[in-house]
Amino acid sequence: MSSLEQKRPLSPHLQVYKIQITSLLSILHRGTGILLFMGSILWAVWFVALATGPQSYGKLQALFLHPLGLLFLMGWAFSFFYHLCNGLRHLMWDLGYGYDMPTVRFTGWAVVVSSFALTVMAGIIGFMLIRIWA
Repeated sequence: MSSLEQKRPLSPHLQVYKIQITSLLSILHRGTGILLFMGSILWAVWFVALATGPQSYGKLQALFLHPLGLLFLMGWAFSFFYHLCNGLRHLMWDLGYGYDMPTVRFTGWAVVVSSFALTVMAGIIGFMLIRIWA
């Protein structure tokens, strides 16, 4: 066996492979889809608690208003907005627009920035409504 064959990697390793924005956003899109599914189950539980009565609704509402519950709700909101914005990006791709690499990178970063901005805006509106209704 030659020395060249001994040094050559058999497959791309994480030390060699540089993750690209397209692959990172694709992984994040799948992950946010899973979080949306799990959050939807909790949303259904919230509706059941609402229908059950004020006592069970109050307990679940207290759980959601706990700092960890609020963190979960903000993560769920980010998942929703990211999935929405990235879905619109994919819709544009389905229509045949935005395949060149500079546009792919720009729209990828636009999806991330707009998702954070929409999440912050939703959080501010949510906290304002909590203060009004409390």
